[in-house]
Amino acid sequence: MYQRPQLVGAHDRYWNLIRNGLLQSGIDSPVDLAQHADEFATWTDPSLVLSQTCGMPYRNGLHRQVALVGTPDFGVDGCAPGFYRSAFIARRDDPRTRLEDFAYATFAYNQGQSQSGLSAAYHHVSELGFWFEHRLHTGQHLASAFAVAQGRADIAAIDAVTWRLIRDHESFATDLKVIDWTTPTPGLPYITRPGADTAALFAAVAHAIQALAVDDRLALGLRGIVEIPSRRYLQVPNPPSEIMAAL
Repeated sequence: MYQRPQLVGAHDRYWNLIRNGLLQSGIDSPVDLAQHADEFATWTDPSLVLSQTCGMPYRNGLHRQVALVGTPDFGVDGCAPGFYRSAFIARRDDPRTRLEDFAYATFAYNQGQSQSGLSAAYHHVSELGFWFEHRLHTGQHLASAFAVAQGRADIAAIDAVTWRLIRDHESFATDLKVIDWTTPTPGLPYITRPGADTAALFAAVAHAIQALAVDDRLALGLRGIVEIPSRRYLQVPNPPSEIMAAL
C-alpha cells in the first residue's frame, strides 16, 4: 500500500525475503508483486498468498472473506506499535492555524473507503461540530497533498506513513504544514485467503523485516509486525450512511 517509484527496489527485496521464508515452510508464492492488480479482486482471490488492505474495507465486509495475518509496525509517532493516524495538512502560508478555521474550506480526500483519508477525518472534525461541505476526490493520498500544495484544495487528511514518505521524497512538502492529528487506529493489515497458514505467513514477514538491509528498512520505515485482533479493527466506526452517500 505504500509503493512509490523510489521504493520499488526495497519492496521487491522485502518481498523476496518473505517469499524465501514461505518456501522454507512449503508455501509457494508469486515471484513478483502484483502492484497494478485491482485491489478488491486481489483481496478476494481464492489463491491469494499475501496482500495489504485498509482498515475500512476490512471492517466493511472484507473480514468475512479473508484471514488476518498481522499488522506491520511503521513506528508512527504518538501511536502504539502497528497503529497509525492521519495528519491534517494545509498550505504553509495559509493563515489558518486551527482545524475549526477550515470548516468551510475544500477538503481533499483519496477514497471513500479510506480509513485514514476520510473516515478518521470525519470522526475527528465531527467532534468539533462540522463536516467539510466542499470536497475534492483525488484518488490517492499523494494527489490530495499535491492538490493542497497547488491550491486546488485547502486541507487533507494524510496517513502518517504516507506523510512521512511525502516529506522524504516530494519537494512540495515544504509548502505544507500540519494543523492537527487524528486519533490513532489500527494500521493497514496484511491479509491472506481463508484457510491459509497465517502463522507461517506471520513468521515469514517478521523474519523478512529483520533480515532487510538497514537502508531498505529505513526507506520503508518498517519496525516489525504485530498481532492486532480482528475485533479491534471492527470496533472502529464508519461515518454515517448519509455522509457516505453524499461523497
